[in-house]
Amino acid sequence: MQNNLFVYNTLSRQKELFVPINPPHVGMYVCGPTVYGDAHLGHARPAITFDLVFRYLRHLGYKVRYVRNITDVGHLENDADEGEDKIAKKARLEQLEPMEVVQYFTDRYHLAMDKLNVLKPSIEPRASGHIIEQIAMVKKILNAGMGYESKGSVYFDVEKYNQTNKYGILSGRIIEDLLSNTRELEGQDEKRNSFDFALWKKAQPEHIMRWPSDWSDGFPGWHLECSAMSAKYLGEQFDIHGGGMDLLFPHHESEIAQSTVANHKSPAKYWLHNNMITINGQKMGKSLGNFIQLDEFFAGEHAALQKAYSPMTVRFFILQAQYRSPLDFSNEALQASEKGFQRLMKSVETIEKLVPSSTSTVDIAALQAKCYEAMNDDLNSPILIAHLFDAARVINSTFDKKENLTADDIALLRTIMHTFIFDILGLLPENDPQSGNKVISNLMQIILDLRREARTNKDWATSDRLRDALAQAGVLIKDTKEGVAWELE
Repeated sequence: MQNNLFVYNTLSRQKELFVPINPPHVGMYVCGPTVYGDAHLGHARPAITFDLVFRYLRHLGYKVRYVRNITDVGHLENDADEGEDKIAKKARLEQLEPMEVVQYFTDRYHLAMDKLNVLKPSIEPRASGHIIEQIAMVKKILNAGMGYESKGSVYFDVEKYNQTNKYGILSGRIIEDLLSNTRELEGQDEKRNSFDFALWKKAQPEHIMRWPSDWSDGFPGWHLECSAMSAKYLGEQFDIHGGGMDLLFPHHESEIAQSTVANHKSPAKYWLHNNMITINGQKMGKSLGNFIQLDEFFAGEHAALQKAYSPMTVRFFILQAQYRSPLDFSNEALQASEKGFQRLMKSVETIEKLVPSSTSTVDIAALQAKCYEAMNDDLNSPILIAHLFDAARVINSTFDKKENLTADDIALLRTIMHTFIFDILGLLPENDPQSGNKVISNLMQIILDLRREARTNKDWATSDRLRDALAQAGVLIKDTKEGVAWELE
């Protein structure tokens, strides 16, 4: 299939035709979670965003090596160069080994991603497993004269780098503004400038996560891990680097600076950033204390939730906004997503009941082209979903004998729905075991079997009583020539 995919490149601040460095191979690196707590809705958006990228690139025929890291060392509180390591703090409070914390919450993260039908990456490296590569990169930066040692720690000299390069090329930050606006923080007297960032930190006596190096027993800086691991698994320059918009500065900016010095080139050709999920306009996150864990969504166990929402409802809710647009949480939006998702799933079932005609009154090929146009326009999932709702209307109209479709057009319509809903958007039917509602589906089948048995025995009273009870519970029963169907009102 011809590639007409345009993506918004944060580096150039415009949409660009996606052209891999070494087609048909594509290297994609995405900053994964710091695993010191359960996954929340804010974690779901980047995971689903880059799952969509991964799925669509593979659909276009590319061979994608997708690397998503696990941060398990070096990420300090408040994303700073001072303070306690987030993993180590959790381990201290829970009286556990740090790697117990890492393993527990990594397993929990994977379970949440499985429920959301997020595909596993090709490689999922941990920062603590690549200390050697990170130390080697620090040495390269020191040898190039762009780093300096201070009291056993090593820092990147941002001001010196900016004399021959552009620090701020990704975020648009200007170093003169950083010089004038960055305040001096307690414990930063080791740095030449307050905005210099740590490549290696000397561990304090109480710090339990430490490794030996030429400078001190310590640990790598948070920004360093992604530069070292992306180069190891994707090469010194690869196609796509992704992550949340909150990582754009200073994390990704620092990655570019480190890699430019150590490897003499910028690490990625395209930089893609998803926007944030907000609550009342405020970013959702652990540091702000306003996050809702994914398991709380699935169980409905949070004060901000009016009910439980299935994993596929949450996924559909996220996909209904273009990945670069902000997405504000509300129960009303989730409930609308739930109904919209169910309508799409119902239309997929209805396709199998369509009776072909000799002619078509709808141009299904044009509808397919519109779906690809939406995805090729910077992965515009909400426009794609709008076209899929158009397809659902065609399906329902054809079923109601208001439109006609040939057998070939019905087959193409089936392909469109299955390809874009299941393969590309990654949605699953609610009765799929992975979607978490298999029990409901099985219970409904038992009830429908009882009602069918009653109708066979001409026990109309029991049949009507079951139908009415289900209606009161919000389940609509439809008796058709093809059989009995049910849907949530």
